[in-house]
Amino acid sequence: MTLFTGAATALVTPFKEGKVDFHSLGKLIDWQIDQGIDALVSCGTTGEASTLTDEEHVEVVRFTVKQTGGRVPVLGGAGSNNTSHAIWMSQQLEEAGADGLLLVTPYYNKCTQQGLVRHYKAIADSVHIPCILYSVPSRTGVNITPKTVAELCTHPNIVGIKEASGNLSQVVDMAKYISPDFALYSGNDDMIVPLLAMGSTGAISTMGNVIPKDTHRMVHAYLQGHIQEAREMQIRMKPLIDALFLEVNPIPIKAALNMLGLIEREYRMPLCEPENKTLYQLSSELKSYGLLNTSI
Repeated sequence: MTLFTGAATALVTPFKEGKVDFHSLGKLIDWQIDQGIDALVSCGTTGEASTLTDEEHVEVVRFTVKQTGGRVPVLGGAGSNNTSHAIWMSQQLEEAGADGLLLVTPYYNKCTQQGLVRHYKAIADSVHIPCILYSVPSRTGVNITPKTVAELCTHPNIVGIKEASGNLSQVVDMAKYISPDFALYSGNDDMIVPLLAMGSTGAISTMGNVIPKDTHRMVHAYLQGHIQEAREMQIRMKPLIDALFLEVNPIPIKAALNMLGLIEREYRMPLCEPENKTLYQLSSELKSYGLLNTSI
């Protein structure tokens, strides 16, 4: 039931004149696969799912599945702070052809750890495709504790977790509980190699939007025993990663993709254009990494 091993890109959702730019999305998907990415995540945090209508959300996932054509697995973001809505969306994305689901913790109203267990089990019971938990407490205010993961990983339809707490100590504790067939994915681009050292099988990455080949290479280098190579790649990527998170994601990553000529630089409020100093530093790091020949 493991959905993928390696690197998955958490895709942006391109917009043009206020609507989803499916033409640019199709080109981005093909380029990602040509670059060797192992999986794609549609309508996650980086995909601005929170400002998509339900109809757009389902259609973006459906389009991604169709454009991918089975070349790599496609995960659809279906998390919500309303369990009934999360169940409905999960079923819609299953019908749209998603290979699996990425389920962020409930936000704003929050819940207890027991509430998390009930929430996730209710969703997993409602579909027939694998589910990946998504813990990102900096955004949601809710953390999935290691003991809760230990309870949830026994469910046959819950096959992994995207761990984006930024807390390595928690990941070490979590590694004591999870079974070998339960996948741990890094959700922080600057901590991919450290999590691989704790038994991770890959990453769900924002930087994969602009460096899918290197993100894939780094993960697989580590998994194949080339630990020093992976370590050096992670260190080399760090300045670019820092630039990609100068402002809230996905503001900088969409600006970077625009600089590379891949999408329009368009957001939905409350997200807005990056500051000029962000654009300058982002351009500088893209040049330093070898992705951009001239500054903006």
